[in-house]
Amino acid sequence: MTQPSLLSRFRPKLWPTLITIPAVLFMLALCVWQVQRLYWKEGLIAERVARSEATAIPLPPIGANIAEAEFRRVELLGRFDHAREFYLAARSQNGNVGYWVVTPFLLADGGGAVLVNRGWVPNEKKQPETRAEGQLPDGIAIEALVRQPQRQAWFQPDNEPQKNTWYYLDPAEIAAASGLPLRQDLYLDIVKGEVPGGFPIGGQTRINLPNDHLQYAITWGSLALALIVIYVMSSLEKGQAARSPRGQP
Repeated sequence: MTQPSLLSRFRPKLWPTLITIPAVLFMLALCVWQVQRLYWKEGLIAERVARSEATAIPLPPIGANIAEAEFRRVELLGRFDHAREFYLAARSQNGNVGYWVVTPFLLADGGGAVLVNRGWVPNEKKQPETRAEGQLPDGIAIEALVRQPQRQAWFQPDNEPQKNTWYYLDPAEIAAASGLPLRQDLYLDIVKGEVPGGFPIGGQTRINLPNDHLQYAITWGSLALALIVIYVMSSLEKGQAARSPRGQP
């Protein structure tokens, strides 16, 4: 006796079909969306890398489009105002919690001052006297990356100027609280380099962003395929039921 073909055994039922088709389409749509996000994220990372590795540019003038200069490298002459440090709380480095030390940098050309994120320090190195050897002297050249002001994120605490505790780096808010004549349209992340005493640790700019979209795309595609297989297998009739015409015992 010949075995019935798979096609002849396929007996889809109404409700499983009505549920499975939209679910599969939804999963495939999410798979495609994650692939699109993958290409977008890869392009964004490539752009950041290219900007950060390009030749240094002059500090963008006031009124310039800072977004076009973000992550570009600048080289400046001047001095740090170490007496006016600001501290960004809840910053981590290799699993350790600490602060970013943000210091006004007075430009040698008389062009005012710009905030520079000098890098990370552990909690026990927050006070300047605990890292005196790392307080760079007057008349130095620095290399840093241009950054746009940070904005308060969801569930992020408000800045506490009265405690000199900051959770996001907004130069305009820092300028208003301190009375310092700071550039308010940008700040700088100092490039990682050797610092006497080892602190602060520079190079805190995140160039390579998390990119898990390929894994997500594979997950959604696999779920869609698994659901199709389950639907087909559950719709196959077995044994005599598949060999008998419908309506006959």
